[in-house]
Amino acid sequence: MNRVVFLLSLSVLINYIDRSNLSIAAPLVQEELHLSNTQLGTLLGAFFWAYALLQIPAGWLVDHFDVKWVFAGGFFLWSLATGVTGILHGFIALIVVRVILGVGESVTFPSMSKILSTYFTEARRGFPNAALMVGMSLGPALGILLGGTVIGRFGWRPFFLVLGLGALLWLLPWLAWMPRRELGRATRSSSSPVGIKSILKQRSAWGTCLGQFSINYYLYFLVTWLPSYLKRERGLSLNQIAVDGFLLFVMCAIASAIWGKLSDRWVNAGATATLVRKSALVGGSIGVGVFLMLVVVSHGASFLATLALTGICLGPAVSNSWAVTQTLAGPIAAGRWAGVQNFVGNFAGWIAPILTGFLVDRTGRFWWAFLITAIVAGVGAVSWQFIVGPIEPIDWQRIARRPVTAVASAANASLP
Repeated sequence: MNRVVFLLSLSVLINYIDRSNLSIAAPLVQEELHLSNTQLGTLLGAFFWAYALLQIPAGWLVDHFDVKWVFAGGFFLWSLATGVTGILHGFIALIVVRVILGVGESVTFPSMSKILSTYFTEARRGFPNAALMVGMSLGPALGILLGGTVIGRFGWRPFFLVLGLGALLWLLPWLAWMPRRELGRATRSSSSPVGIKSILKQRSAWGTCLGQFSINYYLYFLVTWLPSYLKRERGLSLNQIAVDGFLLFVMCAIASAIWGKLSDRWVNAGATATLVRKSALVGGSIGVGVFLMLVVVSHGASFLATLALTGICLGPAVSNSWAVTQTLAGPIAAGRWAGVQNFVGNFAGWIAPILTGFLVDRTGRFWWAFLITAIVAGVGAVSWQFIVGPIEPIDWQRIARRPVTAVASAANASLP
């Protein structure tokens, strides 16, 4: 399965380049289409409309059908949408293709949670999840570094065309290496399949949803608005933006990889999953909030240091949220739980870009946007610590038997 993990990590890298590429091109697109900051925020957030709404259906799909083909179909659709973006003109047309991009990418994390929960035990799950987050971090990093350079030299349209159509080559090794086994079979063969209602009855499910919303809020704030912030408020050139943005996200990638390896060793040494996962999520979220506020007030070398430290804290946080879900839900419900979690979490993708654009239009600065993002990070830390319970597999069979037992007891009690 190492080859499959590599392909999944590569697909996440492509995924995050594709969802962040518009933010890299945003200054040129805004100028070409004469958009206000609020309109630009709407365009940046359009991807998340379909992406969030389709998370629950996507979770159902990967629990009931062969995840190999579900994910391949989504990858094909989102790559095609990226390529088509390069030939479109007009605000509405760009919104439509960003929505289509969201439809394709909606299957990503339910599919990955299904695969990792099926093929990897708790003690081996830290590094594969971290590998996916390395791809997620390198996506914006390489997108900003290479995209800024390419767009600055050739314009934004060729960048989208080559990126989208070239990515389709990924499908060849995926179809060859991914096992043909139908992972959804485990759900259908169970005598007590887990529905959405069963998941929503778990307090920890609500905790992971709120925690994921927090992670997505500060992640998408950085992915969608960091280039514009660096250009407008810091006065950086496209090349400087590329380097500074690359620094933040590459530090996130390095921190994810290191923490993933250490977390597996920590669990194998006898530490509980609760201690390992919550330490990363709570500490990482608090660190992101603190260093984001320091980014706003720092200058020179200290500015670069706070960007790097933000990325270092981002790494452990983003690489552990899905490991929590995979452990709690198990193979039987990982797809649907991940779908519910990502559905709620990606409302942040609607709110963060639009709210940031609105605040910048009203105030002319990014200070309030950074403050709100830091507060949301703190709320996420509280959720991971106090709302999410012990990180242990849920006994879905016992939960399914509970109503039957209660009915039988009531019937026996009514006998003379």
